[in-house]
Amino acid sequence: MTTNPFSGRASSLSGPARDIVPVVASDSADLTDVAIGLYVETGGSVVLTTVQGETRTVNVTDFSILPVGTARVHATGTTATGIHALVLA
Repeated sequence: MTTNPFSGRASSLSGPARDIVPVVASDSADLTDVAIGLYVETGGSVVLTTVQGETRTVNVTDFSILPVGTARVHATGTTATGIHALVLA
């Protein structure tokens, strides 16, 4: 029998994400769920809007984790690929 350590546990910003969701970059649409961070498979530039509403551009290497609350990943200017949102939903 498999046990689930997340069963009955409240989501927390100090705990692990509950899921990892592929990101479709968009200049007009926010992520379905605000991400607590991003995982990037192939490095490059990531243009994102933080939960504070600021647009930022960061350059990352392959297999990077960006531990920042993210509402949107913009298509324009983003060259990194394989971006996934770490979510609590």
